[in-house]
Amino acid sequence: MPRMTAAAAAVEILKLEGVEQAFGVPGAAINPFYRELKNVGGIAHTLARHVEGASHMAEGYTRAKAGNIGVCIGTSGPAGTDMITGLYSAIADSIPILCITGQAPVSKLHKEDFQAVDIATIAKPVTKAATTVLEAAQVPGVFQQAFHLMRSGRPGPVLIDLPIDVQLTEIEFDPETYTPLPVYKPQASRAQAEKALSFLLEAERPLIVAGGGIINADASDLLVEFAELTGIPVISTLMGWGTIPDDHELAAGMVGVQTAHRYGNATFLESDTVIGIGNRWANRHTGYNLEAYTKGRKFVHVDIEPTQLGKIFAPDFGIASDAKAALELFIEVAKEWKAEGRLPDFSAWAASAQERKATLQRRTHFENIPMKPQRVYEEMNKAFGPETRYVTTIGLSQIAAAQFLHVYKPRHWVNCGQAGPLGWTIPAAIGAATAQPDVPVVALSGDYDFQFMIEELAVAAQHKVPYVHVLVNNAYLGLIRQAQGGLGINFEVNLEFENINTPEIGVYGVDHVKVAEGLGVKAIRVTDPEKLGEAFEEAKKLAQEFQVPVVVEAILERVTNIAMSKTVDMSDVTEFEELATEPGHAPTAIKALQV
Repeated sequence: MPRMTAAAAAVEILKLEGVEQAFGVPGAAINPFYRELKNVGGIAHTLARHVEGASHMAEGYTRAKAGNIGVCIGTSGPAGTDMITGLYSAIADSIPILCITGQAPVSKLHKEDFQAVDIATIAKPVTKAATTVLEAAQVPGVFQQAFHLMRSGRPGPVLIDLPIDVQLTEIEFDPETYTPLPVYKPQASRAQAEKALSFLLEAERPLIVAGGGIINADASDLLVEFAELTGIPVISTLMGWGTIPDDHELAAGMVGVQTAHRYGNATFLESDTVIGIGNRWANRHTGYNLEAYTKGRKFVHVDIEPTQLGKIFAPDFGIASDAKAALELFIEVAKEWKAEGRLPDFSAWAASAQERKATLQRRTHFENIPMKPQRVYEEMNKAFGPETRYVTTIGLSQIAAAQFLHVYKPRHWVNCGQAGPLGWTIPAAIGAATAQPDVPVVALSGDYDFQFMIEELAVAAQHKVPYVHVLVNNAYLGLIRQAQGGLGINFEVNLEFENINTPEIGVYGVDHVKVAEGLGVKAIRVTDPEKLGEAFEEAKKLAQEFQVPVVVEAILERVTNIAMSKTVDMSDVTEFEELATEPGHAPTAIKALQV
């Protein structure tokens, strides 16, 4: 048997499990692992500027391409705690990433050694497993189990903590005989598929709710096939956006209290039967008024995690299954029933959903200076085509993006849905662009998100990762300001100040152009909405010429309220802005406005 350090064995296993890229920050307690990364070779590494940034890069890398598992690496103590936010974001959205941390020697773990912290216990609530390996001979098994867990059932992250002496210990390990463990995924039965589809036989206005589990299962093509076979309109969740192209005749929009379309909510409220596949019934989708969401409707729920069934409300029928396995059976049964003439004709219902899509639209074309954010998304629709992958996190910028942008492919909307940590966008965009350099990436941030981890722009400059970053700047915590309105306050959300070094930007404070340029990337500031289009075109050219990110900063009006529910009720959404009443009001809407 070959002998090697436990750290070398760990690197060999990463390669054998398909890992090609890692993101991290070295340090004393993880240096033996880094030595083997260098000596063993075969895994590219991106040096982050912040360890939390490394964890979000790993997330972006995983989310961008089916089969990827991002790896983030850090030294002991604070490096591990820095990555907790990335682990939380990953487990919340069912994203497999592997976090590897260094640790003090085993004999020092109970002695309050320098940067020694019980990271496994800290990480347990936000991982599928978190282990401090105390015996070097266990390292291969722990890593093998980690990949099995990340891929099995509901995907999610794992943390492995390696004491420095464990890393350095030589063990017997033969890479040539290593085999990954089989992946377990629950699968629907034929009887369950027939029972689920039997709800359609009595339905008049059915909908499919397509969740992120379909994307995780790489089953978007099956979802479209099933929808086309049955003629049922599809509502995408925020995490499932892209499962069906926005311009498909069965795409009925999104539903919810924030990231929703007027026509999506209207169609949902007319429905009588809902088949949810790979979704969680998240509260940004359902709202807190579950009676408004569920009343008068029957629900079938398919999810890979059995404990998700009935967690938010009890479905009329639940199936614990991988989305791909369930859809394959749904298609098989539907084809048979259609051939027998048993499937109802839902074409009139589908046509009514498209009619709402063509009539219930929000206005995007405003000529105001400072500009309204809606105009930014209109110009983005013109400048960035269907191959574009959007990356964003949380805030009014993300909510408006979901209302106005268009997505045509799975994994082309990369968004941390549940956790929503500020600062996520830049590192996640770097991870996504690293995963597939040939896919154009457009990141989107508000000014606060952009400032949280702005140092990671230097990573993209160093490693030549080009993408376009749209920055909408109103010098406000816009979403929090809007939420505070219900409490009658506007407190500690104002970011304005007069920058003594850049008086020309008035009260907008931080000079993002100077900061971005100081970090080695290009930046363009736009104050006139008529100049946005040419700025986006210039940004695309500069990104390719210099192989760095290009920031396009749009100076917005200070206060804009984006449509959402004040009562967290999807049937009670407030439209703060003027609605589209003529085609020129929403020129890039997915369907031309009918009036």
